[in-house]
Parts: sequence; structure tokens; C-alpha cells
Amino acid sequence: MRSGVRLGVDPGDARIGVARSDPSGLIATPVETVRRGKGDLRRIHQIATAEGAVEVVLGLPRSLSGAEGPAAVKTRDFAARLARRVAPVPVRLVDERLTTVTAEAMLRDQRKGAKRRAVVDQVAAVVILQQALDAERMTGQPPGELVDPAGQPGQPGQPGQTGQTGATSTETTGDTEGEDG
Repeated sequence: MRSGVRLGVDPGDARIGVARSDPSGLIATPVETVRRGKGDLRRIHQIATAEGAVEVVLGLPRSLSGAEGPAAVKTRDFAARLARRVAPVPVRLVDERLTTVTAEAMLRDQRKGAKRRAVVDQVAAVVILQQALDAERMTGQPPGELVDPAGQPGQPGQPGQTGQTGATSTETTGDTEGEDG
């Protein structure tokens, strides 16, 4: 198992959940919810720098059958822009099927409204990251697929990339204009 803090990111249309691991890569904990829009990539970069992150793990939404739809296309675009922003820190895409459902189930009967939605995003990021950490611990290999900061994210099955892990949310990832500003 590689050591160092990793960030987990769950991008949605309105909010982006962020989580971090401990330096040993055993446990994921929530960090914050970033408002989607101008400055979102900058804020995630600030968090990565402040935490000393050695890797960023981003949830890739897939259908239950494993197919990628419009939400996955948006996420791949966001991942490529994030990879350029946080380089040389690597960004990996991991299957996030059912993470929002899992997060909502974990928080059932707790907070209501906007505060609950913000916490759900953070918990979904925790679930994404924890599944990635657990998969790496079990297989000895980094999970998911590496995103190329110079271009578009790689496709599963290309050399140097491993399979997917985990579960996925039904949230989509919207385009963000001017997030670097």
C-alpha cells in the first residue's frame, strides 16, 4: 500500500464533496463541500496543497450496467481540468456506482435541507475514497484509471491503467465556466 494523504472528490452539478485519507491510507474522512462554479478547481487545488495530497481520486458515474452516459462525459472533462490544475499530483477516476445512495442511507434521519445535501456530498466523497483505499489494499494496485493532465482522461484497459472499483452516484457533473479564476 502506498503511503501519503489522498483526496476523494465527488463532483455534482451544484456541489463537490471532498474527503481525505490519513497518511497511511487506511481511513477516509470528510473535509468540505465546495460550491460548484468559479473557483472550484482552485479550491480543490488549495485543499490538495494544504493536505499534502499525493493523489486525487475522483468518482466516475456509471449506470448499474457499467455503461457511461452524459454524466460520465462531464466528469471526464472535469477530471482532465482538475488534473491540469493539481499537476504533478496524479488524478485517478474510479467507479462510483451507488455512492450517493450509500451516503444518503448513512445519513438518513439526520440533518435536513441544504446542510444535509452538503454533508451527503462529503460522505459520498468519503465512500469513493474509502472504496479506492480498500481496493488498493486488497489488490496492491492503484485503483481506477489515471487521468492524463496533458489531454483527455485515459480509457480503461490502456497500458498502465487498472480496473474500476466501488460504487456510483446518480448525480451528474456539470460544466463549470471560469473555475480557474
